[in-house]
Amino acid sequence: MDNQIIRELDTIIDGQMIKTVFQPIISLHNGDVHGYEALSRVTSNESHLNNPEQLFTAAAAHDRLHALDTLCRTISLHTFCDLDEDDSTKPLFLNISSLILQDEHFLEHFKTHDLDKIGLEPNRIVFEITERNSIHHVNRFTSSIHALKSSGFQVAIDDAGAMYSGLNLITDTQPHYVKLDRQLTKNVDFRGINYALIKGLVEFCRMSDIRLVAEGVETLAELKCLIDLGVPYAQGFFLQRPAPLLAELSESVRGEIINHHTKRNRLYEQPNTSSYIYNICTPTETITRDMNIEQVLEKLKKDFESPGLCITENKKVIGIITRAQLTLQVSGRYGFSLYHKRPISLLMDKDFIAIDYRTPINEVSKLAMTRPQEKLYDFIVVTKDDQYLGTVTIQNLLLKSTEIEVIKAKYENPLTGLPGNLIIEQKMKRALETKDTFSVLYIDINHFKEYNDVYGFENGDAVIKLLADILLLYLPVDQFVGHVGGDDFVVVMSEVDVADFCHNVSEHFQQKVRLHYNEQDRVNGYIIAENRLGIMEQFPIISISIAGTCVQSDHYLSVFDLTKRLAKLKKKSKRQKDQHFLFIES
Repeated sequence: MDNQIIRELDTIIDGQMIKTVFQPIISLHNGDVHGYEALSRVTSNESHLNNPEQLFTAAAAHDRLHALDTLCRTISLHTFCDLDEDDSTKPLFLNISSLILQDEHFLEHFKTHDLDKIGLEPNRIVFEITERNSIHHVNRFTSSIHALKSSGFQVAIDDAGAMYSGLNLITDTQPHYVKLDRQLTKNVDFRGINYALIKGLVEFCRMSDIRLVAEGVETLAELKCLIDLGVPYAQGFFLQRPAPLLAELSESVRGEIINHHTKRNRLYEQPNTSSYIYNICTPTETITRDMNIEQVLEKLKKDFESPGLCITENKKVIGIITRAQLTLQVSGRYGFSLYHKRPISLLMDKDFIAIDYRTPINEVSKLAMTRPQEKLYDFIVVTKDDQYLGTVTIQNLLLKSTEIEVIKAKYENPLTGLPGNLIIEQKMKRALETKDTFSVLYIDINHFKEYNDVYGFENGDAVIKLLADILLLYLPVDQFVGHVGGDDFVVVMSEVDVADFCHNVSEHFQQKVRLHYNEQDRVNGYIIAENRLGIMEQFPIISISIAGTCVQSDHYLSVFDLTKRLAKLKKKSKRQKDQHFLFIES
């Protein structure tokens, strides 16, 4: 068997029977392609090594890893450059074995024999290093990582969370990217332990200036949950399958990302809470890299309020210069005479924050506060389609962030982040005032008290948040969901026919909530708890009741009348024997 595998390996390598496919890495802020991961596939259908993992495992076991790795990398680079006709700045992610990386001749060979021949800049290459490969010499490995970074390459730790050494590997190497193992991403919307772990990693990466990528996204629910968690990038079959071309994200999936952000930001119908960074972005003057420092000083003297300037080239920001930074550089006995005729490119700062214009203000604020002390008050660059749009000062950012937080604290439910009673009442009042036909749904959880008694309030809160996530998942764009309190929610929809929405929410909740029970209770299909009379009783797996009414344009109800009607409908729906019963009154 070994001889057959060796023959197949030699046939594949000698015959260069490898092709490259590319899977895009998507920004979860706006659906844009951030970069592409190159994946190697065997072109022969007759080979027993068609599975990439089996192929590389076999190559490592039979001393063919170096040859196979070199072949795959070379084909990936040439294929990528042939397809990258627009000469974009998107990075290429290349998988590399830690064993290959520790070869002392690898880096120099790669730069001279690969990159120099195709003319690709090092900063466009991201080496993905899997933590599944055994790292026997930690010092040699970390030295290899630092050598890569010093040469301008970027580094990603792949499959983070797949092994116990993951956090040590991240802290030792300080990579540019961390890619979550697909087992962490899988069913993250179930809000299990992986949800809590990813939530912590999001904050860790934000504080460490590391870009977090979720791999293996296979469902819409997983995608939306990752967006809510603040994961900035993702890849997976739901987003885009690997393809021989550098494909963009489909408009339908991009629409899901944009719409989910829109739902979250429009729930309050308050302009302040729907603020993206472009709302406080100011178009400021830009300069070229050749402008001499004396001219830049004159510009800043004329505009005393300007915090600094952006240096652009082909409409893209290549650096910034702050007033404080420039003043410090040219001060001193010989500072001005030494620099005043030199180009500003000599002093410009290339390490600055550039944010897409559709990034939420609260995310920008968190990112800005993680910078080193000496850069904490530098202005932020805002881009659109990677081109310069304007700048935001830290003062304006903090003022707006504070304003948004005050509004959220006043109007939202602290558990789910959904609009609370005041906004719900305002929404229903406006809907009645328009005199248009609309539907109102009242949703709550059956037997929730008994579940809380048995499983505790922490698990009860997790179930409430699960329902909130599912309501948002199926809520049409521009519609409204609010959290009354406890396990009660209200949905206001312009559509008269809400049957599909109710069915999808009910079925999805029934499927996911079972995971919030222990195995024995799932098998039994019930729990045993005290009823309201203090008598032990069997209670079925919790479900939801939906009571609803369609308000016609000629009803002219008050908010009081409407809530009174919903209360009656809720009681009727709770009395139904069918736990999936949806009481919709026209």
